[in-house]
Amino acid sequence: MRVLDIGTRIAAPFCAGLLGEQGAEVIKIEQPGVGDPLRHLGPFVDTDEGDYSLYWAVEGRGRKSVTIDLRKPEGQQLFRELAEHVDVVCENFRPGTLENWSIDPSRLPDRVVTVRISVFGQDGPKSLRPGLDRNGVAYGGLLHLTGEPDRPPVRPGVTVTDYLTGVFAAQAAVGLLYERDAKGTGVGGVIDAYLYGSALRILEWTIAAYDKLGIVRNRTGNRLEHSAPLDNYLSADGRYVCIVGASQVNFARLCAAMARPELVDDERFSTSRARGVHGAEINDLVAQWAAGLDANEIEERCIDHDVPVGTVYDAADLVADEHVRARGDIAEVVDPVIGAVLQQAPFPRVGAEANPMPAGAPRLGEHTDDVLGELLGLSEARLAALRSDGVI
Repeated sequence: MRVLDIGTRIAAPFCAGLLGEQGAEVIKIEQPGVGDPLRHLGPFVDTDEGDYSLYWAVEGRGRKSVTIDLRKPEGQQLFRELAEHVDVVCENFRPGTLENWSIDPSRLPDRVVTVRISVFGQDGPKSLRPGLDRNGVAYGGLLHLTGEPDRPPVRPGVTVTDYLTGVFAAQAAVGLLYERDAKGTGVGGVIDAYLYGSALRILEWTIAAYDKLGIVRNRTGNRLEHSAPLDNYLSADGRYVCIVGASQVNFARLCAAMARPELVDDERFSTSRARGVHGAEINDLVAQWAAGLDANEIEERCIDHDVPVGTVYDAADLVADEHVRARGDIAEVVDPVIGAVLQQAPFPRVGAEANPMPAGAPRLGEHTDDVLGELLGLSEARLAALRSDGVI
């Protein structure tokens, strides 16, 4: 399978990258002389070639870089010719951009699956609005639910709708490819994936509760209104430990770990519903217990009693953790500019062995001549002329 990635920043390139980690050849089309904006977004490493973006090192990996100016007619023609040799096209320009460039799905082979990612979708009264991940998080209802109830909404720690939309889109692309090939339709199709839609899809019971009960769900912080005890509890050594003891079984186990078996029969906490009503009380009791122990002691006592538990990890913890390393979840990528660098491994694992790590992120235009020469049969003279005209 071959994928053309003509997106920028995160959502569409991430979709293409996921397909690449599943075995596809990914060719990234970038603007000559400029490249993907992630190349210019920090944090940076100082190298002999100048500032090098670690953001790009992670999200640009596993693909070939070809520079084509899609704003020029000759560049558009090159793209249409390349599309004859690919299975999937991934893009995240504002709706209508590909139509203006004459490279929209109607001008591509019927067999191609086109993944179109935007903030608000390809149609509808708000489709042409500008936006980025934060707008998708806000408009999709997720931002309203994130943070403490008495404070303003807080964005998730990463650009969650960019990544989540990329995941949804990659899954949909595989589905269309299956219909095309396994079912023999021979036809690809168009996937309309939009950032706010990915946030909306994961809102759990939020919409149904509004429809049937008139409930407008709000922020609850780390605790839940109807489920307790559950929180990130501060330990004596200043770490936070997430304990999930809300179910009847887990609550009894937690009480045993705390050496407080009498709490199981306390009428305030004897059922899941009662603990929901008295959530502040039971969470405070667990917090008092946790405050007297170091994080590793909390974990040990919970694990000894089969209570779901986990210390809140930062990057240093992840890199040092024996389980993460044993599973191959973090491994080295050999980057052409900065050499070996630790990164997240492809996910999920396929089979018993850890997934192979992709090649490092390419230099801008590193594969232009090879790809255009191999797939389109362009001669060195033709490539030189296109480069002189600023098309590649």
